[in-house]
Amino acid sequence: MYLADRAAPARAKTAADGSPRRPVRRVSQVVLALGAVSLITDISSEMVTAVLPLYLVVSLGLSPLGFGTLDGVYNGVSALVQLTGGHLADRVRNHKLIAGLGYGLSALCKPLLILVQSLGPLGLVLALERTGKGLRTSPRDALISLSTPAESRGRAFGVHRAMDTTGAVLGPITAFLILRAATDGYHAVFGVSACVAVLGVLVLVLFVPGKRQLTAEGFAGVADTPDRKPVNLREAAALLRLPRLRALTGCAMLLGLTTVSDAFVYLLLQHRAHIGEEWFPLLPLGTSAVFLLLAVPAGVLADRVGRRAVFLAGHAGLLAGYALLLWAPATPALPYLVLALHGTFYAATDGVLPAAVSDVVPEELRGSGLALVGTGQALARFCCSLAFGAAWTLWGDTRALSGSAVGLLLCALAAALVLRPAAGRPPLPAGDPR
Repeated sequence: MYLADRAAPARAKTAADGSPRRPVRRVSQVVLALGAVSLITDISSEMVTAVLPLYLVVSLGLSPLGFGTLDGVYNGVSALVQLTGGHLADRVRNHKLIAGLGYGLSALCKPLLILVQSLGPLGLVLALERTGKGLRTSPRDALISLSTPAESRGRAFGVHRAMDTTGAVLGPITAFLILRAATDGYHAVFGVSACVAVLGVLVLVLFVPGKRQLTAEGFAGVADTPDRKPVNLREAAALLRLPRLRALTGCAMLLGLTTVSDAFVYLLLQHRAHIGEEWFPLLPLGTSAVFLLLAVPAGVLADRVGRRAVFLAGHAGLLAGYALLLWAPATPALPYLVLALHGTFYAATDGVLPAAVSDVVPEELRGSGLALVGTGQALARFCCSLAFGAAWTLWGDTRALSGSAVGLLLCALAAALVLRPAAGRPPLPAGDPR
């Protein structure tokens, strides 16, 4: 019951008959194409994410509890849909199709943000937009893992997350420039975001290989064979009988229950450091910049020293960020330190967790396995968002964050125990099916 703690040995340079083998490509073209799609789509998504807290709290006057509800919807609805997206991708064995439907739905929802002005319609639009994210996430990650050898999955997910985060860096900058230049800034941000999202869908359609091409190139888990039956729900549910997957899911949920939403972190940082509203959209940029710099090194490190150590170190960095928000004086360095720790947390966890899940889930159920863990984690974060918003409203931001910090410390210690290698037994290499 632990994350895969060592990368698999390097593949032999010669085949069994002594003939030379072609070197394994470290990062496949599928990963690079999907990274480009994610880069463009994240520009669109992060433009909205960067301005949404201020738009809801300042412009529309929502309370912290109301914002927590919408933020929970924004980050939690995709959790339920991930199961559907992962299972459908495994069942039809066409991961690109299901991912494309998700990207398309999200793009359609962006212009609707211009039309809605109240809590109910906003919640519905955000739920539909996150439904698209839920549909695409597991099929996309399944394509990444199926096109990458086990010993390089940390690197592959790191490269994809770095490209994805490049979009997350450009999105807030774009939103910041639009807010400064446009009269009706928020609506202008939503309109430009919609156009960029459509471009991302076009890149997916044109440049990500389809099912036939993937099958012809011999990618694992995507080819149809005469004796392969469609994956059913019972097989997907039976994945939780795997001890290591059950441990990963439980720990992801436990830690998610104490992971404060990004939006709340930025609101707290703005309050503590006395940052002006016009600079607020740039706060996610700090997180994204650190994430971008560290995503690939963290993935490579996870391949070399083990997923568990890197994953837990990321949560330790997040806990340090909470401590700074609670007790550090409001110096000019405070925003930089908090955002650096926040970005380190994502670099050490966002790609490492799916790489670890891919090591223990069969190829034909890869999408379903990734969806199970992703759903558990997202639901836990949804609950955390609601609870944190309610605690902030009732007791204030300091007590709410203190409770989250104590909870994170306890949950991290529990996860370290659950994910530790079994006593007296060496860690298994990544991809070992046992």
